[in-house]
Amino acid sequence: MTTLPEKQSLSAHVRGRVQGVGYRHFVWKQAAGRGLRGWVRNEPDGSVRLVAEGSREALESFLEAVRRGPVAARVTDVQVHWGPAAGHFEDFEVRFF
Repeated sequence: MTTLPEKQSLSAHVRGRVQGVGYRHFVWKQAAGRGLRGWVRNEPDGSVRLVAEGSREALESFLEAVRRGPVAARVTDVQVHWGPAAGHFEDFEVRFF
């Protein structure tokens, strides 16, 4: 009997040069390409917040990309919190203030 991998949740607060450089679109593409669900949004202080749900393997790969960012970005800090997936998301979306 094969068991399905348990879905997990990753929430992150990303700091650095991450606004005005295509970072949210980059995150959206990375998440969608891995079949993740959740959201990403800019924060008023110039940082970016995101929540993603999926398999641990996909989330770890996604986190590597989030830490790297697109070419024009410069990520200086990523605070990460892991937890169980809530299952509230249908897809991955870019949110606005």
